[in-house]
Amino acid sequence: TTAYSTSNEASGTGYSAGGNTLAISQVPTSTSTTSWLDFTDTTWSSATITANGALIYNSSYSDTAVAVLAFGGDKTSTAGDFTIVFPTADSTSAIIRIA
Repeated sequence: TTAYSTSNEASGTGYSAGGNTLAISQVPTSTSTTSWLDFTDTTWSSATITANGALIYNSSYSDTAVAVLAFGGDKTSTAGDFTIVFPTADSTSAIIRIA
């Protein structure tokens, strides 16, 4: 996909269309060969939803897709927290890396 769309978006109690605004957990960082950035984990509280993936997109730039996340199957919360935990922020694991 190239941009955010409501097509096939999760819905349910505790979830709003468009998702959450992500907070950058550290400034973009680099080594001599790799740059990366990371986000703070994001949670929908008291949510009843099922999702198979997520889209990170830039809402300030035409909702352009930045990264597509695949959860490896359906993940469900029932009247509980639905949390996306981002990997360690380093040159080999960060969610967004450019090498």
